Amino acid sequence: MKTLLKSEELIQFLGAIYLFSQLNFAWWWLPALLLAPDLSMIGYAVNPAVGAVVYNIVHHKGLGISIGLLGLMLGNQNLMLAGIILFAHSSMDRALGYGLKYTDSFKHTSLENL
Repeated sequence: MKTLLKSEELIQFLGAIYLFSQLNFAWWWLPALLLAPDLSMIGYAVNPAVGAVVYNIVHHKGLGISIGLLGLMLGNQNLMLAGIILFAHSSMDRALGYGLKYTDSFKHTSLENL
């Protein structure tokens, strides 16, 4: 099951790369921004509960999809880029085995028991 779920996330990541290719941005923007959502780990400087909430909001795929769709509706490529980056990053993380966080510890994730 774990391999199946990781392969599903990998396919979503590849889909996000395709969507990025449809935007009018140079290719270097993709690797330059791909790890930017991990800045949300700054919340852990406060405590694990705050860190988990901030991290999980930024890594929720629904946020990336919503921002991307808003950009599509408004014809705003910057919003589309932000949504694609958030979605791609979250898919990449999950394909690598990093899940959403529980509030007790950074290492306690939604994927650890799969």
